[in-house]
Amino acid sequence: MVITFVTSIPAFFFLYAPVRDNPGLITGTGADPTASVALGAVLELVLIVASLGTAVVPYAIYKRYSEGLALGYVAARLVEGMFTAIGILSLLTFVYMRQEGTADAALGQAFVAIYDRAFLIGPGVVVGVSNGLILGCLMYRTGLVPRKLAMFGLVGGPLIILSGVAVMFDITDRGGALQALATIPEFIWELSFGIYLIVKGFKPAP
Repeated sequence: MVITFVTSIPAFFFLYAPVRDNPGLITGTGADPTASVALGAVLELVLIVASLGTAVVPYAIYKRYSEGLALGYVAARLVEGMFTAIGILSLLTFVYMRQEGTADAALGQAFVAIYDRAFLIGPGVVVGVSNGLILGCLMYRTGLVPRKLAMFGLVGGPLIILSGVAVMFDITDRGGALQALATIPEFIWELSFGIYLIVKGFKPAP
């Protein structure tokens, strides 16, 4: 769970930022983003493996309490990974088209838009379902971690889903203040969950 933070945050906020902020780079003007995007892609490939690991590794524990939720968690993390992969492909294709020298700024905007929408659905809405609702429900029901901690997931999941849907309907801006606020409980839940398990591990079952 902690690895997902270590890999996703640098990729989104730093390594992909030059392309996301300036789709016109696809025309060959400006600084070459190849190395930055390639490193971001590598980090996100690790992110996909780590995300699946958060569901597959503890599956044997989770299914003792609810096989349906345990399978649902694996499936949701898999779907999230698929959307992350779509985002990776869009930006790698952006770099390839820049190298070919045959693309215009409109095509660059299209690739960035694909990445943005894939991120909105995968690490946005689907994460609210997987880590928020499913994992939060599992942890609250089982008491494997403190229930007060699990409440962050049960609250944060619906908030991040609703904020993503609001962006889809153009009710609020992507990355705006409303979406940022809605992300806070989920951010606290995921990071705290990983750190708690590193420090203390699962609590003994009742």
